[in-house]
Amino acid sequence: MMIHQTAEKLRAMKLPAMATEYIRQSELPAMSALDFDERVGMMADAEWLSRDNSRVKRLTKDAKLRYPAACFADIDFRPSRKLDRAYIARLTDFAWAKEARNMILTGSTGTGKTWLACAFGTQACRIGLRVMFYRMNRLLGDMAVAAGTGCADKFLDKLKKCDILILDDWGLSALTLLEGKFLHEVFEVRYGEKSTIISAQLPVSEWHGLFEDRTAADAVLDRVVHNSYRLELQGPTMRLDVSKAAASFGGDGEHDA
Repeated sequence: MMIHQTAEKLRAMKLPAMATEYIRQSELPAMSALDFDERVGMMADAEWLSRDNSRVKRLTKDAKLRYPAACFADIDFRPSRKLDRAYIARLTDFAWAKEARNMILTGSTGTGKTWLACAFGTQACRIGLRVMFYRMNRLLGDMAVAAGTGCADKFLDKLKKCDILILDDWGLSALTLLEGKFLHEVFEVRYGEKSTIISAQLPVSEWHGLFEDRTAADAVLDRVVHNSYRLELQGPTMRLDVSKAAASFGGDGEHDA
């Protein structure tokens, strides 16, 4: 009876995993062979692991990644893609994010830019970083709504708080004066403090021409490009054989827009 009372007290103190482990141990006679410290350690480990898993799930859900199951273990390094294993391995320690540097992924449609960006996003969530995924048209649309309702500053604060902002489909359309101004504000509040991952079909050399306002273009690219790591994905589209792509990436076969 006391065992269940203790378990209820643990749950009341918001320690449900510890309570579950405590009950489990009480039902296993073999546990009597362990000393007190070992058993308490096991209960503490159960609670810590449960909370860590919950945190990762929450961060991943909030990130709204297009491919939340993407992971480094499933990166396709076939020769035609010309991905440098050592270069990517260096980026997986996320020192670049701690230094508020950026990452730029370029390549033709279907080469896996979005999927790779999500792989970095997923791992970032696992190590406790806050991530937000936006397709460019949605970001600009949400900002237009925020500006129209007087909530632009609030929206910028939201973007500023995330450790890694993933911008997908960069450069699919030209940027108006207002859009260029908005992007300038986004990168201004994040510059030197937070990181951005950009995936784009257009090479960086053509980005300046996307902006109607050349001054905004200079300001944005100065804050994005000069301190970025770059990866150019090559090879044939990963969508030609859906089943093959799914097997290679562990996903649904549609790995890039």
